[in-house]
Amino acid sequence: MKQGLFTIVENTPLNARYARLVLAGDGSAITAPGQFASLSLPGFFLRRPFSVCDWDAEAMTLVYESAGRGTALLRSLPEGMALDVLSGLGNGFDLSRAGDEPLLVGGGSGASPLLGLCRRLLSEGKRPRVILGFGTREDVILTGDFLALGVSPTVTTEDGSFGIRGFVTAAMELPHSFFYTCGPEAMMRAVARRSPTGGQLSFDARMGCGFGACMGCTRMTVDGPKRVCKDGPVFDKEAIVWDD
Repeated sequence: MKQGLFTIVENTPLNARYARLVLAGDGSAITAPGQFASLSLPGFFLRRPFSVCDWDAEAMTLVYESAGRGTALLRSLPEGMALDVLSGLGNGFDLSRAGDEPLLVGGGSGASPLLGLCRRLLSEGKRPRVILGFGTREDVILTGDFLALGVSPTVTTEDGSFGIRGFVTAAMELPHSFFYTCGPEAMMRAVARRSPTGGQLSFDARMGCGFGACMGCTRMTVDGPKRVCKDGPVFDKEAIVWDD
């Protein structure tokens, strides 16, 4: 974890629901895809956590959903503004378990951390396959970014207005060696139950501190309660106790 000032160099709407935020600053604390950053926003006491979409040594990209007062404010912030950021938070995805043909499954803004994961799997000679799920055509994001990496994502929409009609599990006949998933919990539970392989899941949670001090983001695992911010946000498929 590292605290520092990052400067907004891009804050661009992707559609009515999602936006891309590029922050220039020291990204050296980020060591694995699936980690997150926590931003201090003007007028808010608690920081806001966001998955890191992609990064390098000098910048990081976040893709976020406008879902409340905090993200509504974030969407209005101008280029050139500096933000206090905690970066390199949490435990990311374990690439060593990917196998040759890992499957990446994202739902909504859960597509975001899979882009950086995909880039790094490709750099290791893997052949990732990607499924992205959204509610409707108007919600679809990041397909062009995956195509730019040379990976053509399979897209599902609940209303059938783009790609395959239905949920991401409708496209999971693709053979795969391991899976990585991020998105709504109900979606990830369905993915974990559908896949015959091992996998890792990245969870979202309301966080107080973002680094394990307050115990406000715990979820149940086979080893008892674990903190999403500190012990996660990525957990192994076998570790999760689902609340049915």
